[in-house]
Amino acid sequence: MNKVSNETEFTSLLEQDLFLFMKHSLTCPISLAAFSEYTRFTEIHQDIPTAYLAVQDARPLSNHVADITGIKHESPQAILFHKGKAVWNASHQQITLEQLENAVLKYS
Repeated sequence: MNKVSNETEFTSLLEQDLFLFMKHSLTCPISLAAFSEYTRFTEIHQDIPTAYLAVQDARPLSNHVADITGIKHESPQAILFHKGKAVWNASHQQITLEQLENAVLKYS
């Protein structure tokens, strides 16, 4: 799982066939729970490229992701990218290991 903090780092991720991206708030208990589920996913599925940003540290990048995907910013928020396009997203309590696995399975 890679932490990204700028548009250049994020843009290089879009070149991958599939990757899972997470927007995480460092101060929100709901985000902490979602990030725990995301971390479990990354530990189990090490073959799936993943990345995240900490919203407080990378607000411009978070806004950029919302702009290019058309997905309204929320945190926590998980977004699955397939061939450079956002194909699935979830936020808050919808971010569970099962939901992440189901989304990735659909596009793998």
